[in-house]
Amino acid sequence: MEIAVLGMGRMGRAVAGRLLDGGHGLTVWNRTPGRTADLVAGGAVEAGSVAEAVDGVDAVITMLADDRAVTAVAFGELQASIDTTTPYIDCSTVSPALGAALADAFPGRFVAAPIVGAPAAVSAGTAMMLAGGDAGLLDRLAPLLGTVSERIRHYESAERALTAKLTTNFLLLAGVAALAEAFTIGRRGGLNDDQLRELLAEAPVVPAALANRFEAVLTGSPEGWWTTVLGAKDAGLAFDIAAAAGSELPLAELLRDRYEAAAKAAPEADISALARLYRDLGDPAPATSAGESPAARSDHDNASG
Repeated sequence: MEIAVLGMGRMGRAVAGRLLDGGHGLTVWNRTPGRTADLVAGGAVEAGSVAEAVDGVDAVITMLADDRAVTAVAFGELQASIDTTTPYIDCSTVSPALGAALADAFPGRFVAAPIVGAPAAVSAGTAMMLAGGDAGLLDRLAPLLGTVSERIRHYESAERALTAKLTTNFLLLAGVAALAEAFTIGRRGGLNDDQLRELLAEAPVVPAALANRFEAVLTGSPEGWWTTVLGAKDAGLAFDIAAAAGSELPLAELLRDRYEAAAKAAPEADISALARLYRDLGDPAPATSAGESPAARSDHDNASG
């Protein structure tokens, strides 16, 4: 199949790479040029506009940052240019309300297909896709969607698929925050980082998704792919689902506020940097061994700048 992928962030590039590896013809587009060199080297064609990218393709995939970006592309040049029979698949994590609006705007040919997993998991084909749309259309697109992800869960609508995605994202965001607070509790009680590593590596309370971020949360590392801005966006969307139904979720509200604060402080950092926010609020800097106290480590950090 000939596929257009619009949006060349980390996830968009990973999806595009899977399609290339699967033997599909590929045209890529990004609002900001310069992110497609490796894909072009692998056989993709870089388009200069959305209209150019979607001309003559068998399906269009968008992987964009948020509601605003998807709205601008989908209801702008894409809607004006795409053939009326071409399927449109949005893999972005956006609000269920936007998913419903897209389904109305592209009747009978829209699928919301957000992905659960990191770019590396997408590249390896081990991520999970949550696909919502017409059952017949999903069956028709199964070979294409299966190229991107070996695990696909089907939902009866775009809204349900996006709600499912935000549910999983909320759990991970809450887990990162809980892990950051657990480290704070341990440190304030005198445990050093080595002791925390050993304890939580053996205790059956840390799920795999959190275990993958253990070191990053422990150190408050800014390196990663899921930025605090995206985390704050997803926490807000998850909270909005419950709030719109009249449910009071104090944890979700607090989580949204925490990630918004982290996004303001370090917008390009990974969500694991949330641990830095706790530290800035008074958590002693971590000790690295049983022989180094939090206070001594703090003095060392202050001396080094």
